[in-house]
Amino acid sequence: MSVQVFTLPDLGEGLTEAELVRWLVKVGDPVAVDAPVAEVETAKAAVEVPSPYAGVVAALHGEEGATLAVGEPLISVAPNTDVGATASYVEEERAGSGNVLIGYGTSDAAPSRRRRRPVKAGPSPRHDGDRPAVVSPIVRQLARRTGVDLEALTGSGPNGLITRRDVEAAAGGPAAAEEQAAGDVDRRTGLPIRTRVPLKGLRKAVAETLSRSRAEIPEATTWVDVDATALLDLRAQLAETGQAPGILAMVARFVIAGLTRFPELNARVDTERGEIAHLDGVNLGLAAQTDRGLVVPAITGAHRLGMRGLDAEIRRLTAAARAGTATAAELSSSSFTLNNYGVLGVDGSAAIINHPEVAILGMGRIIPRPWVVGGEVVARQIVQLSLVFDHRVCDGGTAGGFLRYVADAIESPTSAMADL
Repeated sequence: MSVQVFTLPDLGEGLTEAELVRWLVKVGDPVAVDAPVAEVETAKAAVEVPSPYAGVVAALHGEEGATLAVGEPLISVAPNTDVGATASYVEEERAGSGNVLIGYGTSDAAPSRRRRRPVKAGPSPRHDGDRPAVVSPIVRQLARRTGVDLEALTGSGPNGLITRRDVEAAAGGPAAAEEQAAGDVDRRTGLPIRTRVPLKGLRKAVAETLSRSRAEIPEATTWVDVDATALLDLRAQLAETGQAPGILAMVARFVIAGLTRFPELNARVDTERGEIAHLDGVNLGLAAQTDRGLVVPAITGAHRLGMRGLDAEIRRLTAAARAGTATAAELSSSSFTLNNYGVLGVDGSAAIINHPEVAILGMGRIIPRPWVVGGEVVARQIVQLSLVFDHRVCDGGTAGGFLRYVADAIESPTSAMADL
């Protein structure tokens, strides 16, 4: 029977792996060309992977939650015309290598990517002639790196499955093995570890980006308290005549105008060429908190949009980011980031620059505070703006000039809009 194996395709953006979030088909299901078979999450976004083959699903290569490398088998598809052979193939896979292939353990036997062949009489090798039962390719990689012989291990997982902890215990010697037997304990504090959260997918990408930002960028922070009373009043007036843009969209328009006057903050540092590249146009990134972690979808060509256009894009992109449907391009094309951490109920923050950008503007919550107006203390709607910038691209004068421009526009929005 001709069974076609579909491998995890190149997902673009230089991505080399993806987490298998959930299967959209099961063994025995019919599948059509371009029909989605699995949902995977990369460092950029969650996407559905379509099948290039039509037929019947013969095998699913991986468990939900596993990390697969590009080029590794994803599903096997058998022809529709040979349903009996397909069923036989499925049963054989279940008996020989179980419900997952790519080095995963099974309920009845250890994994094997090939069908079993008769074993000659003689001493029974480990796991009835198969390879040691291993939970994932990551465990095999760890074993190679630490010099642990998987053949010599007895797995602590279900049905003798060898886990990462088994390999770590073997690599660490008797002391680590004793620690494993006593439970998962933090070596520094002696406290038991309640849970372990894998650093992978989007969270791994965020960690790498922020770590690189801290390591490479000599950043500095400046901030200012701003009277946003007039901005709120203007939005209320616009609401009386129709749909008014949100406050974030109004601030975003002022930010874009500020970047045209201070292009040093809309730039890239090209360390290989020893240059600072000022960008022509603005892709405005919007830091958005989602269930999968912090992402920064970008409004492409934001400099060409007015407040209402920006408002529509902000709503669309934040909804897509939270639903996990934002594209990889949308999540990786920003040139400058606006972070509205006020939605989290905080007043200020020294944010981390979204590498490879050179600046990020943060906006806190708008709340009534005492403010001096005309020599008298009155209640005004105050917001704090903070600008974190790369000191390689500009000095405090440029950063302060940009921040003051945005602050002045918020305090006198009608006048600022007349100049846009």
